[in-house]
Amino acid sequence: MGKYRPPRVVKYGKGAYKCQRCGSHDAVIKKYGLMLCRQCFRELAVSLGFRKYM
Repeated sequence: MGKYRPPRVVKYGKGAYKCQRCGSHDAVIKKYGLMLCRQCFRELAVSLGFRKYM
């Protein structure tokens, strides 16, 4: 068994927030307390009550 290094606790920045649905740290939308990445947000937007205006 190799050396084990526990994950670092990040207090601020991009790595401090993760998507509640998939766990990704990329492009997390924090506005309105969503805490979803942009891909998950696009899948759930209509069911959350967001509308697309053209």
